[in-house]
Amino acid sequence: MLRDDKYESQDFGACGYKWKLVLYPYGNFKRGVSDHISLYLAMEEAKEIHPGSQVEVILKFFVYDHIRDKFLTIQYDRTCRYHSLKTENGFDKLISLELFEDCSNGYLVDDCCLFGIEVNVINNEGKGEKISIIKEPKNGTFTWKIENFSAIQESCYRSEEFTVANLKWRLLLYPKGDSRASGKSLSLFLELLDNSAHPQLRVFTKYNLMVKRQLLHNHRELTGSDWFTSKSSLTWGFSDFMPLSDIHNLSKTFLVKDSLIVEAKITLLADVEGLFQNCKRIKIDC
Repeated sequence: MLRDDKYESQDFGACGYKWKLVLYPYGNFKRGVSDHISLYLAMEEAKEIHPGSQVEVILKFFVYDHIRDKFLTIQYDRTCRYHSLKTENGFDKLISLELFEDCSNGYLVDDCCLFGIEVNVINNEGKGEKISIIKEPKNGTFTWKIENFSAIQESCYRSEEFTVANLKWRLLLYPKGDSRASGKSLSLFLELLDNSAHPQLRVFTKYNLMVKRQLLHNHRELTGSDWFTSKSSLTWGFSDFMPLSDIHNLSKTFLVKDSLIVEAKITLLADVEGLFQNCKRIKIDC
């Protein structure tokens, strides 16, 4: 079994849609996860969602405890949105491998395990007002060279603003890790700044974040796809972007002459304004 293997369940029906579970037993490597199980619910027929609308879903994931005959429940504290550009939701870090593989917890018994899902759908019906999709937007790459990296005192270090598709962005870097990765990993995030001219704007964004090796190949790069909103400054990215030990290992040439080079590349933008005004909301329990 390879460390980046993934497994998909058979299709199953719930709330009028077809779904499948997508499991990464050693973590979703593309999302920078290697020490947790990653589990997602994917919609198989997103084309059935009418253009300009979305399906909101309340998700509960379960891991069965064979010893105590009960389930560990992991639940979002918000609804998850499915539409033509976002067909998968779930947890990059559902449960740590250390916890999962500990036989006393009962999750893995005789090399067998059981995962479950509860799906509750809220349907939104209504006409969209405006949507525009830009693939590979012009000037979509921003390079940030940070001088005197070791001398940075701020816990969160912000880049200058840059503009992609008439939207203002910036990068947030935590040199010693944010609260979830303090002292262990460099944390790196992309932020959509306040765009007051478009107060109802929601932007689905695909992006790559990178720390460059300056004298070698194999840069550290992770890819994300998330919804940003102009109502408030909202960031998406990675707490565990890369180990601090890799940064400070000079032989790996991420840090050269105490300078670090960070790059953000936005590969797709889907701008939506006023899409779900006057919606009819229906709660369906499955």
